[in-house]
Amino acid sequence: MSSPTHPQTPFEARDETWSLALRHITQPKSANHQGSIFGGVILSMIDEATYVEARRHGVHRWLTVSIERVEFQHPVWMGDMLTCWTKVARFGTTSITVNVRVEAERFSTADVINVTTATVTMVSTNAAGKPIPFRSPPSMPIATAFGLQS
Repeated sequence: MSSPTHPQTPFEARDETWSLALRHITQPKSANHQGSIFGGVILSMIDEATYVEARRHGVHRWLTVSIERVEFQHPVWMGDMLTCWTKVARFGTTSITVNVRVEAERFSTADVINVTTATVTMVSTNAAGKPIPFRSPPSMPIATAFGLQS
C-alpha cells in the first residue's frame, strides 16, 4: 500500500504539506471497452478531493469555480487504486485554491505512477448561494445538510 513515505513515490514533494484526500479502487462501471478509466471519472475525483480539502477549512457549501488545465500523463486501468493528494495553494476571503495530485497504484505490480495534477478553486457559499468568508462560523450544520433533524 502506498503511503506518504512510500519508496516508489513518484512525485518529489511528498511531505506534510500534502494531505490524503481520497482513495478509490477503479471498477468496470468507470472503464471503457478497452479497460481504461474515463477521464471524466478522474475529473470528478479531483473535484471531490478538492471539496474534502476545502471542507477542512470551513463547514460551508463549497462550489467549484474553476479547474485549471488537466493533462493525463498515463492511462488508468480497471483495478488500479487511485489516490488524490491535496495541498492548499492559496487562501482568499471566500475561496480556496487547491493543488491536487492523482496517482495510480497498478493492480498487477503495485507500482505507483503520476496520473495528473490540477489546480482547483472553490468558493464557500451560504444557503442562497452567495459567497461568504470561509473562516466564518459553520453555515451548514451536518444535520441540516442532509435533511436530518437534530
